[in-house]
Amino acid sequence: MKIGPISVEKSSASNFATPRAVLFDAYGTLFDVYSVGLLAEQLFPGHGQALSLLWRDKQIEYTRLVTTSNHGAHYQPFWELTRAALVYAIKRTVPHAASTATPALLESQVERLLNQYRHLSAFPESQAVLSALKARGIVTGILSNGDPAMLQLAVQSAGLEGLLDHVISVDPIRKYKTHPEAYALGEQATGLAASQIAFVSCNAWDALAATWYGYQTLWVNRYHLPFEELGTQPTRSGSSLRDVLDFFPSSSHPVS
Repeated sequence: MKIGPISVEKSSASNFATPRAVLFDAYGTLFDVYSVGLLAEQLFPGHGQALSLLWRDKQIEYTRLVTTSNHGAHYQPFWELTRAALVYAIKRTVPHAASTATPALLESQVERLLNQYRHLSAFPESQAVLSALKARGIVTGILSNGDPAMLQLAVQSAGLEGLLDHVISVDPIRKYKTHPEAYALGEQATGLAASQIAFVSCNAWDALAATWYGYQTLWVNRYHLPFEELGTQPTRSGSSLRDVLDFFPSSSHPVS
């Protein structure tokens, strides 16, 4: 799944006590948002990868747009932004297909891709890592932009029920990450200070903002990318969710 060299910023990591809880980003971290690429390629031959990449980028762009504009007056639930981003990505990536398709055909293609998104594949190590954390008595949870219905279905589809103490959506506050109030939900749900919580994300911008907020952080660099160039590094970096177990050195056992 995602394996690679681990780069740990030891001076930063050593400033923290062992976390009492681990919160995971959902989309892109526990669940593979690019697993829709195969269906996208079937529907739009030659454009599947580009479409799925743009869909994801536009989805995140929309969360920032509705959070920062007019004091959140244009907020829409994450599922609505996901749909809007998909329609944009189709029109941008395959404009000829989008312009020549009948409204019924285009809607059918959109619905098929959205249904695939509802049941995203979990990364192979997700279940084993969550099980390992639970076995160690660590509080676990999701802190996500996804709205509650999306997250519930994703967790069920991936077989992760019973492995998460908290499934936290930003929807009640109507502000998406990277707004500080979004990260504050983790403290509120667990009753712990941010410094007592490890936050795990595959998204560099998310790991950076969580670090700024005060969490211990693990950036899961699945795709071997550079980190953000804004003067702050995550507490730890790795290439797999398994690397979260490095926060607990006294109980580090292999996770398959």
